Amino acid sequence: MRRRLYFLLPDFDSAVRISNDLLLARVEDRHMHFLARRGTPLGDLHEASFLQKSDVVHGAELGFVLGGIGGFLLGTYMYFTPPEGTQLEFVTLLASTIIGALFGAWASSLVALSVPNSRLKAFERDIERGKVLLIADIPARRVEEIQRLVHGRHPEAADYGLEPTVPAFP
Repeated sequence: MRRRLYFLLPDFDSAVRISNDLLLARVEDRHMHFLARRGTPLGDLHEASFLQKSDVVHGAELGFVLGGIGGFLLGTYMYFTPPEGTQLEFVTLLASTIIGALFGAWASSLVALSVPNSRLKAFERDIERGKVLLIADIPARRVEEIQRLVHGRHPEAADYGLEPTVPAFP
């Protein structure tokens, strides 16, 4: 399991130095993502993907839950008040819940693609001022080691903590 660490760096040069140090500490390049002001060239640094920049993961989770609840309620209504002349099975309730959850996740993730990531909202102002955000996905057992490395070698990096888990697909 990986944990997501956030570090706010003062400039691009600092981002390159910290990236090199993390590579030497055997943090894979694909697990480091940088976010800078729009239009800022990041060179060889990996830019955060649209899945990390948008609220698609949160939207899909919320849509899954709300769609599942809506599907369950609709299935319950259909089960107890079937159309005249039909007898619905209990599987109707299960199917409507699953279909509602999947539809909810799909629909809300489409909407959430255009919404900025709510977790990154705290960094917006600093990024617009020219700072660079490092998002690092680190194995849980190495979190303290990486934090010590960053604090020891890069006192200019502001540590903004970690997320308890990293979403599986972004």
